[in-house]
Amino acid sequence: MKRIILLLAIVVTGALQTARAQDVAIKTNLVADAFFSPNLGIEIRVAPRWSLDVSGQLNAWTLSHGRKWKHWLVQPEARYWFCEAMGGHFLGIHALGGQCNVGHIDLGFKFLGTDFSNLRNNRYQGWFGGLGIAYGYSWLLGRHWNLEAELGLGWIYTRFDRFECVGCGRRTGEGHHNYVGPTKAAVNLVYVF
Repeated sequence: MKRIILLLAIVVTGALQTARAQDVAIKTNLVADAFFSPNLGIEIRVAPRWSLDVSGQLNAWTLSHGRKWKHWLVQPEARYWFCEAMGGHFLGIHALGGQCNVGHIDLGFKFLGTDFSNLRNNRYQGWFGGLGIAYGYSWLLGRHWNLEAELGLGWIYTRFDRFECVGCGRRTGEGHHNYVGPTKAAVNLVYVF
C-alpha cells in the first residue's frame, strides 16, 4: 500500500510540474464532510478529454459511548469527459485503499450481502482495497468554481481482526470479506485554478 501511495505522489508531482493553471483543481467532498471525515482531492487535466483525480480522507475521531468509526482512504481515479475535461458528463475508473477501525455502532441492517448489524457488538480493525467505475457530472458555477456529483459502483476486499468489544479489546478472530456495491458517493465543491 505504501508503494502505491508513493507511486501516486510521484505521478501527481510530475503532472503538476507541467500543468497549466486551468488544468488543476482542488476539491472537497461535502458528503464526507457531513460525516466528519476531512478530505481533500486534486484533479489534473492530462488531455482535452482526460483527467486524473486523487482524493483522500481521514476520520480520526473517537465517538462517545465507546463507538469507533476511524479510517483513512486514498482513491485515485482516471476520468473520461464527454465534452471537455472538468465540465459536464464524465465516466471514471477508480481504485481505493486504506485502513479502518470500526465498531460498537448500531447499524441494524443488511445491504448487498454485508451484515452491518455485526458492528453493534464487535470491533473490526484491518485494511481494504478495491476497484470501481463511476459516472458523474460537473456544473460550472463561475470562472473558478464547479459543483460535481459522482456515484461509483465496484468491489472492495477487506482483511480484518475481530474484537469482542470496543473497550475490552479481546481479539476473537480474523477474517476477510468481499463487498460489491457503491464504492463512491461524492458531491464535490471544486476550485479550478
